[in-house]
Amino acid sequence: MIKVGIVGGTGYTGVELLRLLAAHPQARVMAVTSRKEAGMKVAELFPSLRGHVDVAFSTPDEARLSECDVVFFATPNGIAMQEAQALLDAGVRVIDLAADFRIRDVAEWEKWYGMAHAAPALVGEAVYGLPEVNREAIRSARLIANPGCYPTAVQLGFLPLIEAGIVEPDHLVADCKSGVSGAGRKAEVHALLPEAADSFKAYGVAGHRHLPEIRQGLARMAGSPVGLTFVPHLTPMIRGIHATLYARLKVEADLQALYEARYAGERFVDVLPAGSHPETRSVRGANTCRIAVHRPQGGDTVVVLSVIDNLVKGAAGQAVQNMNLMFGLAEEAGLGGVPLMP
Repeated sequence: MIKVGIVGGTGYTGVELLRLLAAHPQARVMAVTSRKEAGMKVAELFPSLRGHVDVAFSTPDEARLSECDVVFFATPNGIAMQEAQALLDAGVRVIDLAADFRIRDVAEWEKWYGMAHAAPALVGEAVYGLPEVNREAIRSARLIANPGCYPTAVQLGFLPLIEAGIVEPDHLVADCKSGVSGAGRKAEVHALLPEAADSFKAYGVAGHRHLPEIRQGLARMAGSPVGLTFVPHLTPMIRGIHATLYARLKVEADLQALYEARYAGERFVDVLPAGSHPETRSVRGANTCRIAVHRPQGGDTVVVLSVIDNLVKGAAGQAVQNMNLMFGLAEEAGLGGVPLMP
């Protein structure tokens, strides 16, 4: 049984992680930290976990995280980088669901996240936790940088095209929409129901923190820098990301066959039949990315539709998938839930 610790278990990502681990056949949550809620039963704060999670929140000092096999950081950016080294020194594996170790260029990370990096030496060791790309490296990793939600949907959508070298890498466009849970559980005006409902808007057009992460991942696939325009949008729904991706073909290819072949062995990527239009509700609560590929009017533009649940494949589910790989478990352990409908 894998002994699990969670740092920061009071946000949407933290409670989603708890939900998934509660159903995991080979993991047991030993500690969940929260300074504010220390002493309170987790199920008291989150009644959905009654009868499934029987631990109380504890302060980080009381949590005895060094006795765990793996510790997840479901914290704001800037926390894991301060605490990861001590856990690694104690033989604990670390999975960071924030952005502290995602970007290899520390100066680039500091520019986008507005703070000095506290553990630059660990950045080079961290393995980027996108299993469909880095599965073998994840198996032997001590430290995982769990991908962001937008980067997961975008990279999985573009991956077959970039790997095959059949599109122009200088003119990629990612037009993405996210539910409000992507902003976290903290109280902010723009995420209030009267503000977000019955409305739709773009944000971060001049530059979003996920841009360098996506660009870095696509450049690795291409073997050279790529040109990417990334525009995120806020939609009036709780969960889900819909990425509409555009690329220009430079050689002829059977796109449907390309996608089906690339993802044929991937448990958590579902390539839909030709002509399909995936919906975010089709992945709600599941660790699945559904993809459809189109070539409108037979022209030279490829349009890829990629949908995920931002809290599952875009965060907690992918983190559990990475844990399974790190400990030699079946990759789908604890992640077999059927999407919710309606």
